[in-house]
Amino acid sequence: MTIEVVRRALEEDIGPGDVTSEACVPAAQHAAGKFLARQPLVLAGVGLLRLIYQERGGVDELHLLKREGEWCAADETIATVRGQARTLLECERVALNFLQRLSGVATHARRFADAVAGTGCKVLDTRKTTPGLRLLEKAAALAGGVTNHRLGLFDAILIKNNHIAAAGGVRAAIERARAKHLEIQVEVRTRQELREALEAGAGHLLLDNLTPAEARAWIAEIAGRAKVELSGGITLENVRAYAETGADFVSSGAITHSAEAVDISFRLELI
Repeated sequence: MTIEVVRRALEEDIGPGDVTSEACVPAAQHAAGKFLARQPLVLAGVGLLRLIYQERGGVDELHLLKREGEWCAADETIATVRGQARTLLECERVALNFLQRLSGVATHARRFADAVAGTGCKVLDTRKTTPGLRLLEKAAALAGGVTNHRLGLFDAILIKNNHIAAAGGVRAAIERARAKHLEIQVEVRTRQELREALEAGAGHLLLDNLTPAEARAWIAEIAGRAKVELSGGITLENVRAYAETGADFVSSGAITHSAEAVDISFRLELI
């Protein structure tokens, strides 16, 4: 799947050919290039460079100097490459787009992980990802130090409010979901739904849109009978307050949907 994403990105940008490089740069010209971190960041997506250049050909050497999930200082070299100048130029923007976006996710994820350090609470990512890039963005979040939640609708059961309404109640939804033989997580919105879920044997509860004080009170009532995840309105500024309520997990879509691309540049020299 990853190679298909890379191929689509290259096709989208290069199309039938890089007309500027073809016009300005001799076909036989060789060059060396290096990718530089222009700000402190957590690196992600660096392994895609090899796939990008393999797909286009014309590269003699590629050296990855920093690893996935590794901290990079400003002006630190991430990778170097040597080969046909036209190849390096036509791959430049696709390579930077991946590195900047994914490293942005990893860097934002690291901030969340650092914010809850010492609480015993894990930070989860969500399905709020760029369409078509979920696996890459979740890999970046993992590189940043948070924990991946389910990949999609297929690998875990999360019974939310609309499922409960469609099934006819919390207990009915849980009992029907057991036929899938997967881990079941249930979102509860009221104390009554909370008690129904616990009585039905729910082992993982999702408490949504509570204040930290409300979450602490609900978790006290749960009293260890189920794992607890908190979600809804959790930001970098308040995540520690939620983590200190006694929750097992906090989840935030901001890790992926609100991550800003980091500044990485590519410099080319003729050889």
